[in-house]
Amino acid sequence: MVAELSAVGGSGSVGARDEELAVLEAVGQRVLWLSTAIIDHANRVRPNPSGLKVGGHQASSASMTSIMTALWFHALTAEDRVSVKPHASPVLHAINYLLGELDESYLTTLRAFGGLQSYPSRAKDPDPVDYSTGSVGIGATAPLWGALSRRYVDGHFGGAGRGRQYSLLGDAELDEGAIWEAIQDPMVPGLGEVVWVVDLNRQSLDRVVPGIAANRLQGMFAAAGWQVITLKYGHALRELFARPGGEALHTRIDAMDNAEYQRLLRCSAEELRERLPGTGSTAGPIADLILSLDDASLSAALRNLGGHDIGALMDAFDSVDDTRPTVIFAYTVKGYGLPTEGHPQNHSSLLTADQMRTLAERLGTDPDQPWANFPDGSPEAARCAAAAQRLHRPGQALQEPPAVPADLARPAPTGSGNTQQALGRVLLDLTRRAPEAAARIVTVSPDVSSSTNLGGWLNKVGVWSPTERPNWFADDAETILHWRERPTGQHVELGIAETNLVGLLGELGATWSRWGQPLLPIGVVYDPFVNRALEPWSFGIYAGGQSILVGTPSGVTLAPEGGAHQSITTPSLGIEQPGCVTFEPAFAIDTEWCLLAALGNLGKPEGSSAYLRLSTRPVDQSAAAVPSDPAARERRRRQVTAGAYRLRRHENPVVTLAAMGALVPEALAAADRLAALGHGADVVCVTSPDLLFRALQARRGLSQDPSWVLDQVFPADRATPLVTVLDGHPHTLAFLGTIHNTPVTTLGVTRFGQSGSIEDVYRYHGIDTDSLITAALDLVD
Repeated sequence: MVAELSAVGGSGSVGARDEELAVLEAVGQRVLWLSTAIIDHANRVRPNPSGLKVGGHQASSASMTSIMTALWFHALTAEDRVSVKPHASPVLHAINYLLGELDESYLTTLRAFGGLQSYPSRAKDPDPVDYSTGSVGIGATAPLWGALSRRYVDGHFGGAGRGRQYSLLGDAELDEGAIWEAIQDPMVPGLGEVVWVVDLNRQSLDRVVPGIAANRLQGMFAAAGWQVITLKYGHALRELFARPGGEALHTRIDAMDNAEYQRLLRCSAEELRERLPGTGSTAGPIADLILSLDDASLSAALRNLGGHDIGALMDAFDSVDDTRPTVIFAYTVKGYGLPTEGHPQNHSSLLTADQMRTLAERLGTDPDQPWANFPDGSPEAARCAAAAQRLHRPGQALQEPPAVPADLARPAPTGSGNTQQALGRVLLDLTRRAPEAAARIVTVSPDVSSSTNLGGWLNKVGVWSPTERPNWFADDAETILHWRERPTGQHVELGIAETNLVGLLGELGATWSRWGQPLLPIGVVYDPFVNRALEPWSFGIYAGGQSILVGTPSGVTLAPEGGAHQSITTPSLGIEQPGCVTFEPAFAIDTEWCLLAALGNLGKPEGSSAYLRLSTRPVDQSAAAVPSDPAARERRRRQVTAGAYRLRRHENPVVTLAAMGALVPEALAAADRLAALGHGADVVCVTSPDLLFRALQARRGLSQDPSWVLDQVFPADRATPLVTVLDGHPHTLAFLGTIHNTPVTTLGVTRFGQSGSIEDVYRYHGIDTDSLITAALDLVD
């Protein structure tokens, strides 16, 4: 159902309501001034020796001031969380300043080093920010996954409250496909605490959005089960519509193209009287109607949209149905209240010094004292103080995550197995050997649980659902995967959309800082699709979300799948992604140790995320040659989790083969054949190119990471020419040759894949045993 709210209403007497609106209007005007002045100072006042553009978005902020004033100073509670559209960050800082949450000294630091960030940042801004935003669509959808994460935490551990999750977004942001992927996920319709407010200013960065899309967008939300509230016109326009000729005016504006409406905003009153009536039989009644208005009233009425009517906004927030998600379409004017309002190229435009002085005069502020607050004892100061008290959040005590064992002390696996199988086995082992840690694990997958070996884990812990649902296949003897949906479940199954998965993963990984309850989230996705999910996952890490992303199966080792299902660049993700460590183990025991190490780094201020790249290739597990002596086994484990270990040690090596993941068997076979040819070869199994690169940087004095693993695995007295190989791009391991400045040949995948057997595909890409031997001989023979 789509509802259009009137711009009048509310409880209490008319006089009290009018007084409240007057105070809020005054607060909103101060917010408009402060947000505009913050950007002005950064660009026009602050010294800029480089002359490089600083930027900021005065027009995009102006369209949001009424919405955010009504929200913060009327509707919000301390338990609520808000995601603010990126270009409205100055509005958020202005509000936090009025609430006493931001020191005045920061108002001059927008986009300066160590100052207010370009876009809201949980990690870097000095004032309260609930959600980091900046990448289109990601900040908008984050409150959906925040709501789900809150429910998960509250259901399992308590203490997460019952607050709403608001998202403030621009209408152009609805072009982003990730938004619609999220809206139609089966989990979302039940999230009644979610409220989106769309700043419907009908402009994008470059132009006025063509056509009239609002009705279509409203229908799409309604079809997805959302409550839809539309705030199109303010009280002044509605009063006009009630007069003789008003119905014709209403119809005229409703049918008007976006660009025509925007053009009218740029007209003088004289031009407006000529253009607004249009043509046809209704032109006369409209002309007669607007003839009764003076010039100022006519211009103001045309701009009187619902998104700038604080009374209508208050009513909209008060009418939210908490049984389902809500979207409020608030019609606004981009640049509202500024000289640039409505201009199609006002996105990044900046007011001049003269325009700033004129604006200050109109808003009742002093441009020479731009940061002046409301006088003590004024109604506006009282309103700000009351809001600050209402929104105050007590300090959040951070609970330490449970200890994760470094080694489950299982005997080293024998026989054939793969690293993907090891994932499911480790999770099940944790439920028996470390139940407190296992209770904090939550897995997430986009409809690939069974094909990524999570079936046993699901059968053990169940699938999370806000309410218990019947399992109609519980009595089916042929059912292997038991889909038990209940609030105590520890696996969340999403639809086939990787962006949703990592969005949820980021929010599950942020619960330690939001509600003091650490989770250990693991997301599983096919490795060929990791790059599709990389941007939102990276943004989640930036916002403090610590999680583990498992990419499996991977590489051209998926030989029969061909070029459509391969991953080439993913092995180097950890090297290139801040806040993340990458692992690509070759054996089951290595997978166990790497996963446990990654889990132990989650849910705490100094924690980090991890990426595990796993394979379905069967490998002889005895080739891992895990030492049986406890001390030697522990030494091996430490090396595995530090990035590499020496798997084969020749008495007189002339070449070193460094292999990673599924290609280790080829390296071992090549070493045997090279030995038969009289060339001794050491074999190094690389488990984390990321950690090795960090160790190398530390050795050069460029970081504080430990570097001991280089001395143990690549000692100077055994430095030889090097051949590196992996099922991925060869540049991932190319840096290893710089450890001792030895000659190096890097083998890997640089072309689209082919279907075939592993032998044929490896040969095609030059990563087979013969290719390794040839590369080694070219270096030493």
